[in-house]
Amino acid sequence: MPSDLPPSLNPAERLLNLVIALVNTNAAMTKQQVRSAVAGYSDAPSDDAFERMFERDKDMLRALGIPVVTVGTGGHTDELGYRIDQDAYALPPIDLTPAELGVLSLAAQFWQDKTLQTDINRAMVKLRAAGAGDPSADALAGLAPSVRAVGDAYGPLMEAIEARRAVSFSYRAAYDGVVRTRHVEPWRIAARDGGWYLMCFDRDRQAPRVFRVSRIESRVRVVGPAGAYDIPEFETDAMLGKAHGEVRQAVVAVRPERAGALRARAKAVPDGERQVYAERLAEASFSAGDSAGWDILQVPYQSLTGMASEAAGYGAALVVLEPEPVREETLRRLTAAAALGGSRG
Repeated sequence: MPSDLPPSLNPAERLLNLVIALVNTNAAMTKQQVRSAVAGYSDAPSDDAFERMFERDKDMLRALGIPVVTVGTGGHTDELGYRIDQDAYALPPIDLTPAELGVLSLAAQFWQDKTLQTDINRAMVKLRAAGAGDPSADALAGLAPSVRAVGDAYGPLMEAIEARRAVSFSYRAAYDGVVRTRHVEPWRIAARDGGWYLMCFDRDRQAPRVFRVSRIESRVRVVGPAGAYDIPEFETDAMLGKAHGEVRQAVVAVRPERAGALRARAKAVPDGERQVYAERLAEASFSAGDSAGWDILQVPYQSLTGMASEAAGYGAALVVLEPEPVREETLRRLTAAAALGGSRG
């Protein structure tokens, strides 16, 4: 092992070194060969410590989907060797249709954060270079993602979740604006209604809690050792639902074959109510004359601003009929967008 290596490597670097070694070896590597040749393992203070480190790293790679296989070395001893099955590990040729690439492009637009956007853009360039054409802009119209930037806290929180380490941070509460220090065991991060939320166990209140990531105002600090707690089984939707309040219903009119993402969670209004909403739609000046072809749907929502943001993203393909607060907020957003576009022109 080169003498100019630092005295110890972090676990991620050691894992990467192990993958490189096991992928490029001509024959299976024994444990002793791994210990002497792979950077990071010679730091183990004893044989037992090395055994624990190596077994833990093998389990981690397998959990990540990397096929580490155990084989005989073929020598005079019964010593086992290790390698990565390259046939199972290699990525097969990717053959995407324009529609499939369009879905991936839409997913890539979902991430509006500098922490992730560079890698995503690089991946999309490689996919297009593989021969798939650009998706039709019309096919993606109205599906504008609305999740805002995730912020600097996302990376440290994800690392803490992976290592099961408690963290602390300063958090500005929405109800009173006061900044307090929170001590939590992070479980999961999920997007909902245009924002990112941390689901965790609050050590101060001794109860599960949900925190909006954008309200974290300090650096996330890890507290204590790795593996300090277990992440329980829980339903993300149920936990976020409690944090956001009751589920309400909006009624919207949608042009045929548009707003596919919204339709996935919507349902048609009862037949007895459809005529009332159709007449209301026909009264709208911008839809006069073609309202008969629109679909009238009920859409569940919890956040007024989140529902209005989604509705405005579909532009002229969707009209909010009720409730009035959602309709007004949607119109406000569309008017502001039109004014901005006019000033740029």
